Amino acid sequence: MASALETLCGQAYGAKRYHMLGIYMQRSWIVLFCCCFLLLPLYAFATPVLKLLGQPDDVAELSGQVALWLIPLHFSFAFQFPLQRFLQCQLKNHVVAWVALVALLVNVLTSWLFVYVWGFGVVGAAVALDVSWWVLVAGMTWYAMRGGCPLTWTGFSVQAFSGLGEFLKLSAAAGVMLCLENWYYRVLILMTGYLENATVAVDALSVWYVAKFKIIGSID
Repeated sequence: MASALETLCGQAYGAKRYHMLGIYMQRSWIVLFCCCFLLLPLYAFATPVLKLLGQPDDVAELSGQVALWLIPLHFSFAFQFPLQRFLQCQLKNHVVAWVALVALLVNVLTSWLFVYVWGFGVVGAAVALDVSWWVLVAGMTWYAMRGGCPLTWTGFSVQAFSGLGEFLKLSAAAGVMLCLENWYYRVLILMTGYLENATVAVDALSVWYVAKFKIIGSID
């Protein structure tokens, strides 16, 4: 849904209505944050939903446990993706890259601590992801609000609460477009759970999936 900002911020920046970029980003924050609450039941009831779909009990229970610990990461998306679009529309990709590098280093450190030193297993890996994604949010927010974007960030504004209905429609349309593309890979993972020795099959496909999109993301 944050991809709607690519159109709006690009148009505003081209028209030299720089202050509107910050307002559009705040509207996106509001819309996406509210939508995060609508999706919470999928995290809270991941285990029974997966069992209902016929997934093995061990896969469903572990997935449900990890899903609960990934709720903080889920809410970070509502802020992180609009911030990315906000900066990229101003050709500040280098800022996103440097902040991502810091988040990567934090993720390596926290993963080592939580998984290997303290032995928290997959829960530790989930918490490490939570921390690193919020580092991304904190880094980009600090840059935008501490003088890095003097023309496009003029502070919080009540204008962000106007036109939310139209903004929601545009965001939803953009979200559906991307979901139809990405659900293909999620369906593959779900179908893998029906194979014999599903745990190994899901693990292998997940590694491939993450590696594939890391490569694509770096190219983009």
